[in-house]
Amino acid sequence: MSEVTTSTLAKSPGGLQRVVDRALAALLKLPPASGGYTVTEDIAVGMRDGTSLLADHYAPTGPARGTILVRSPYGRDQMQTALYARPYAARGYHVVLARCRGTFGSGGTWEPMVHEVDDAADTVIWLRRQPWFEGRFATLGASYLGFTQWALLQDPPPELAAVIVQVGPHDFAWAAYPGGAFALNDMLGWGEVVAHQEEYGLVRGAVRAATVSKRIDGPLRDLPVADSGARLLGAHGQWYRQWVSTRDLSGGHWPKMRLADSLDRVDVPVLIHTGWQDIFFQQAMEQYHHLTARGVDVALTVGPWEHLDIEGKAAPQLMAESLDWLAAHLGGTTSRRSTPVKVFVTGADRWENQTVWPPDTVERLLHLQLDGQLGDRRAAAPASVSFTYDPAHPTPSVGGRLMFSHGGYQDDTPLTRRDDVWTFTGPALDSPLEIAGTPLVQLAHSSDNPHADLFVRVSDVDPKGRSRNVTEGFVRLDPAAPGDLVHLQLDAVAHRFRPGHRIRLIVAGGSHPRFERNLGTGADPATSTELAVSRRTIDLTRSHLALPITS
Repeated sequence: MSEVTTSTLAKSPGGLQRVVDRALAALLKLPPASGGYTVTEDIAVGMRDGTSLLADHYAPTGPARGTILVRSPYGRDQMQTALYARPYAARGYHVVLARCRGTFGSGGTWEPMVHEVDDAADTVIWLRRQPWFEGRFATLGASYLGFTQWALLQDPPPELAAVIVQVGPHDFAWAAYPGGAFALNDMLGWGEVVAHQEEYGLVRGAVRAATVSKRIDGPLRDLPVADSGARLLGAHGQWYRQWVSTRDLSGGHWPKMRLADSLDRVDVPVLIHTGWQDIFFQQAMEQYHHLTARGVDVALTVGPWEHLDIEGKAAPQLMAESLDWLAAHLGGTTSRRSTPVKVFVTGADRWENQTVWPPDTVERLLHLQLDGQLGDRRAAAPASVSFTYDPAHPTPSVGGRLMFSHGGYQDDTPLTRRDDVWTFTGPALDSPLEIAGTPLVQLAHSSDNPHADLFVRVSDVDPKGRSRNVTEGFVRLDPAAPGDLVHLQLDAVAHRFRPGHRIRLIVAGGSHPRFERNLGTGADPATSTELAVSRRTIDLTRSHLALPITS
């Protein structure tokens, strides 16, 4: 592999950048800087195949507390350096901000996730050779930058001291096909952003990122989905067609994107940041539970955030926690964190510190009633309801774990007015009811068409009748599965239903465009345009919602 070369010498930030740094520190409520820093740009980092990637080195001018490695496909604009480089360098850390293969001047071809395991390992080999490297480093980053950390953890280097993964998946195939259907909105929206990210400057790029939902609106509705997405992404997003067409997750590039083995190999302290409405929330919880079961030193923070909030309203808290984690595990100080787990309880608008997640709970069953009620008593037989799902007019996504298209917490009352949705609502609560953990839904469901999906949601209805999503679940049903009982595990949640509020269960045949629509024919969903409706029936006598109630 090639040795380090640079196109520029180390330079100190200019006056304007120092003003920006001070303003950023005030905005994020950061501790005082420990000194200045210099930046060396466009350092060549050789890979095993001869490809040369680029990195920038942010070096503290005073005593160093250790090194932070950040590997990103998003370049080095003000947002990237503000989140992952400058504040840490000003507080005593060497920071290597490396650009992934095929992005922003790095050599090779941009193929998302495919080369990250080897390139991460080769970057560490380069890091060991640097005269300023003192032998210990940590990793840091959100989303794709979290995935690059799990890639490094396929074979953890001995110099690694700590890990901070923020909303970062370890299994991108799972992220692309949650519940068995393609995550159409998020995969197409993210693909559109990264396929064109180098065509625009900072301002125009920010505007395009903020308006991506408008650009993908038409392609999300068009069929076939492989062609509509490929047209939108163009020559820089040719990988998209393979993603939407390779349904066997053991084939294509998927195995290179499935890094669950990293959860068994990491042994250094890991800090996990996520949000209840983050698109990778399920994976963050899997990371926490798996590492906890292994006895790894792991901490978890779950806020009321969506995916992109990590770069916005969540940033002050997460950067403070990150600096504390680095100081404790790389800088040699004592952590100020009081408990391993911090969760935000929605509905109560409060933070809770806990030793483990979830806390102890008791199960309460709520049964579906023929009159649309949700109550403690099982419906008397015979009792069933029916609806028709038409993929030509798919049930829309309203809120939920979406990166684009109005995700997060939303008023989902419009869903309750649709003919293809059944809603079951409990009585007004006399006292508060708090849930913590994973709700479960059992549906005795049948369909005259075996090619079908199910979407369920628990919502909180306030005294004025406004309904707001709390947690949900989705599954693409197996046409060959025996029996009619469907068990759906909803997303974990910590939520307080206040007095006077009502608990609502929503049942539908899909949620588009968060998930691709089920065409109803059994044909290839990526290439087909043929559609078939399905008539669904739910036997209420064998259907219920199980809530984990805090004791």
